[in-house]
Amino acid sequence: MITTMRRADAMGVSANRITLLRDKDGDGVAETRELFLENQSQPFGMALMDDTFYVGNTDGVVAFPYTPGTSRIAAPGRKLVTFKPAGHWTRSLLLSPDRRKLYAGVGSLTNIAEQGMEVEEGRAAIYELDLASGSSRIFASGLRNAVGLAWEPTTGVLWTVVNERDGLGDETPPDYLTSVRDGGFYGWPYCYWGQTVDDRVPQDPAMVAKAITPDYALGGHTASLGLCWVPAGTLPGFPEGMAIGQHGSWNRSKLSGYKLVHIPFANGQPAGPPRDILSGFLSADEKESYGRPVGVTFGHDRRSLLMADDVGNVVWRVTAE
Repeated sequence: MITTMRRADAMGVSANRITLLRDKDGDGVAETRELFLENQSQPFGMALMDDTFYVGNTDGVVAFPYTPGTSRIAAPGRKLVTFKPAGHWTRSLLLSPDRRKLYAGVGSLTNIAEQGMEVEEGRAAIYELDLASGSSRIFASGLRNAVGLAWEPTTGVLWTVVNERDGLGDETPPDYLTSVRDGGFYGWPYCYWGQTVDDRVPQDPAMVAKAITPDYALGGHTASLGLCWVPAGTLPGFPEGMAIGQHGSWNRSKLSGYKLVHIPFANGQPAGPPRDILSGFLSADEKESYGRPVGVTFGHDRRSLLMADDVGNVVWRVTAE
């Protein structure tokens, strides 16, 4: 376990730009920092395929022409799909293994659809974009705020981490890690953790009846955001599995999250309790936060993890060294 000792300031508003960091000598520290793309709308997800750079803005997915090795994109983008902004604003992106499709997470506007389902139309879902035809559809729904997306390589199944609803206590319901079925419905807002009805919500029995129980509970209000597959051998003592960046809770009596954790997998399924990879972002008295983990990705060198901390305003690199 690695602990952090740096104090961080509070999180600010989005700069609406993407910054390029380059580690030219391969020592694990970025030497250059350049403005790569600006004038965006709360950009979050990114994906690169050949000569196209995809950006998950809060109001949609935009494709930009990209020249390998370039340090800046100035050409205008092409919007592939439009999303409703506000509410849960992050838009994660993930290419399919065959690189023909792009998946995007779109969170709900509200906690439990208290403004009605009309304003939630097209939200609380994961979208699938067909890059050849330009068409898009909802791949799975009933996911209050699905942020991190990752593929489990042995089965080829899509997995996500979801932030569940508030107002039912410290541990109810848990945030979760789950496989995602094409056409699957995961309960929001009518029910949680399968078919446990939320009696604060006007009910639709047909929707409750088809709600899928998630695969793995992560604890209440951990705000699990980042997700990536970790191959065996990347970090000593950690088998293959998923790494999850937990942004941390704000609405429970004893705080939780604020760390990067690992969930072991076997035969395509979670196979044990979480273990801390990177921690120490929260003071013992819970009065100060030294950072809040968000996105996590497998390093280009194939032997490290990179994790963004949006309060410390740093990118952490975790290796076995």
